[in-house]
Amino acid sequence: MKVNSNNQAINLNNVDPEDLGEVLGKIEKSFNISLEDTSVREVKTFGKLCDIVVEKVKHVNNESCTTQQAFYKIRNAINSTVTAPREMVKPQTKLEDIFPRDNRIVVINEIEREMGFQLNLLQPKQGVIATFAFVLIASLAGFFFQPVMAAVGLIVALAGLALAGRFGKELKVKTLGDLAEKVAKEHHLKCKREAATVNQAEIAKKIKDLFTTNLYLESSVLTRDARFN
Repeated sequence: MKVNSNNQAINLNNVDPEDLGEVLGKIEKSFNISLEDTSVREVKTFGKLCDIVVEKVKHVNNESCTTQQAFYKIRNAINSTVTAPREMVKPQTKLEDIFPRDNRIVVINEIEREMGFQLNLLQPKQGVIATFAFVLIASLAGFFFQPVMAAVGLIVALAGLALAGRFGKELKVKTLGDLAEKVAKEHHLKCKREAATVNQAEIAKKIKDLFTTNLYLESSVLTRDARFN
């Protein structure tokens, strides 16, 4: 959903409530806070939401770049688990050069254990997903004609999607720099060297990134005055 960035007073009421709830959940996870005691109905603007998150984080302000710290954390984890020259591990390095396809799942699992959280980096091929999705839809439609065959198809489709998700080897981002940005956005506090500090100036940007990525909004519409109701 692309929103006209020329509007002066953007209204976010057309955002699906379930999608908005998922984004709020990701904000809670990224900043290790709870928004349950804050009614979304009372939050009128995007700027107010950012202010509430800043208030709830309640850490000592630190102006260091979280993305940079995320990169260092990733680099240290790679150096601890993969025999790659240190000079090779740079922001512009392609992930496929660090994680060869033949042992990609194992290596990334080891790095996740080293870092202490999941990177959510791998996915199945889009063609595989499309195939099982087609089988799933066809099976659901088939219940009106051949219930038994439809049930078998449904089981195959669901099992196929589950296995594809578990054993997918396609990388969601291309470079280590991209991965650092992804980690800084999804695990803002966990990727910092000093867990008791946070760069408050970054919080609104990270929240905006989560909104634009998950709700398909243009960054330009997410001003402080953009209204939820």
